[in-house]
Formats: sequence, structure tokens, C-alpha cells
Amino acid sequence: MHNSADLQEIVDEIAARLGASATLEDRSFRLLAYGAQHGDIDTVRQESILRRRATGEVRDYFERYGIARAGGPVRIPADAELKVLARICWPLRHADVTYGYLWLLDSGELTDQRLAAAAPLVARAAAALAQEARSRQDVGRGLRALFSADPEERAEAEVETPPGPVTAIAVRESQERVAALWTLPRGVLARPGSPVALLAPAHLAGEVAQTVQSAYGTAAGIGAPRTDPADAWLSWREARQALRVAEHFPRHAPIARWEDLGVHRLLARLSQADLRELAAETAALDAELAQTVEVYLDRGGHVQKTAAELGIHRQTLYYRLGKAERLTHRDLSDGDDRLAVHLALKATRLRARDTP
Repeated sequence: MHNSADLQEIVDEIAARLGASATLEDRSFRLLAYGAQHGDIDTVRQESILRRRATGEVRDYFERYGIARAGGPVRIPADAELKVLARICWPLRHADVTYGYLWLLDSGELTDQRLAAAAPLVARAAAALAQEARSRQDVGRGLRALFSADPEERAEAEVETPPGPVTAIAVRESQERVAALWTLPRGVLARPGSPVALLAPAHLAGEVAQTVQSAYGTAAGIGAPRTDPADAWLSWREARQALRVAEHFPRHAPIARWEDLGVHRLLARLSQADLRELAAETAALDAELAQTVEVYLDRGGHVQKTAAELGIHRQTLYYRLGKAERLTHRDLSDGDDRLAVHLALKATRLRARDTP
């Protein structure tokens, strides 16, 4: 992980040298460091500091000025509607790659000559982020090997794991966001990908999953802890399966813990062929009937609760249940038949939403 104190020191020095309010963010606009306030402050800087990242609307506005590809400072005009003051965006580029952005509020006094005085510090910040990116890639390769199902590959994994019990976490990134994994606490190992892979001290797993999921992801799964890091691959397998459950079943979203999933653990382990065989039991039901029966079975066959949740009359519910029984050739008053139909509906849910 990078030394955040080094970045903070650089930002403080830039702010003092230029006499301007400065913030440093990664490429996903997540705040990494900020300097003391100089002069006026706008809503964007305030929100960035308080919420640790800019809003999507503000990011879109800034990106219109080509900041991701710019080779030097970009002057961005004020926008009253967005409550944006004029500022300068200085891309943190190293070896032709943009790793982040330095933002400077500009009252009109930041001439090109004054900015040139900060160029060495900007280059230093860019080099620090580039070095962190390389380190993260090394950790990612080691984590990939550690999580491999191949024992020989695991044996060759070169990665320093956190002390004590560890837990694997899988997080699905949304398409428009890329996780700034270097902002995670020390001791947490991370590998970008789909899903993002994390290995954390067991006692921090919930906090880490919440942080990454809420800031960057759509869903997350947490495996069971393992005392021996050599068994972390088992926790990783559970984390990925828990992620599937979180993505398919609102009851367990947005973060699913493997240990809390009950029968869903069995479903998540099944192959597509097994799920297809199970789902065939209710293939004759349309979406409305399937939802009705699933809610009915989820509520333990409680007619009043089911009708209330679906917003229908009890007679309508009885009609739908009877029709479902005829189509599936199952008796919903029989325990075995109820179990078969219930599992089939859950299998259908997993099959319908899984991506290849």
C-alpha cells in the first residue's frame, strides 16, 4: 500500500507553494489527500472532503475537458448550476499513464509561471501513485495464485498474508466505476478483476466489504474465515458463491456472508446442469405465477401475509396457487412437493440472472 503520509506531505507543500486550495484524487475521483483551505471553497471541494469522492454529475463535467488524456494542467471554468468554482486539474501522469488528478481552486492568480514551480512536486506524486499501481499488480498476481484451485499454483504464491485468521471477499464492480483499492486499510490484499478479489483479516472482513461495495460495487460476498492462509482459496470459493446469492436474491443483498446463507449455500454450489434440472420443475409457470408461488413458499404458506405482500385478494391467491399446482403437477400441501417447487424457483432465479 502507498504511504498516504507521503501524498499528504506533497499536497501540503503544493498548497503552500501556490497559495491555493489543493486536493489529490485517484482516477475514479476518490479523495486521497487534501491541503489547507485558501480563499473561497465551493460545494465540489466540500463534498469531496466530506464524502471522499465527487458526484457522478461533477465527474462528467470535469471529464468533458479531456483531463484523462491531458499532458499538463487543464483550466476548467466555473459552473454556477453545478456550484463549481474555476479550478485547474493537473493530471498525475507517469510514463504516459494517468494515475490521478491534482485539483487547484483558481481565483485567477495561478499563472502558468506559478504552476511551473509545482511541477516537480506533481511529478513526485504521479511517480508515487505509479509505484503503488505496480505494487498492487504484484500483490494481485500473488493473490490470484493463492486463490487458485491448483495446489501447485498455490504453493508458488508469493504474497505476504495478514496475520491471524483471514477471510476472502468478492465484490462485483459496476461498469462505470473502478475501485481505488489502494485506499483500503493496511493488511488488506486486493486484486482488480471481475469480481474484485480481497483478502482481509477476519475481524475486518465486514467493514472492508461494506467499504468497497458501497463506494464502488453492486454486490459483495464474504467467505468463511480460515485460520491457515493456505486454505484461503476455500474462503475465496465461498465468497464468489455468496456473491452470486447477493446478486440474485434481494433478501441477501447487497452483501452476503457465506455463513448466513443456509440452503442457498447448496444452490450456489450447483452446476448449471444441476440448476437446469431443478428449474425444469416450474418451467411451465409464467412470471406472475412463479412470483406468487415463491412468495407463498417464502412466507411458509401463510395466505394472509402472501396476499398482503403481493397486494392481491386471498381468492386471487387461491386461484393462482391452484393453477400453479395443475401446471406443475405438484400438490403444495405436500411437504416433498413444496420443497421441490421451492428449490426449482430458487434455481430458476440463479439460472435466469447468471452471466456467462
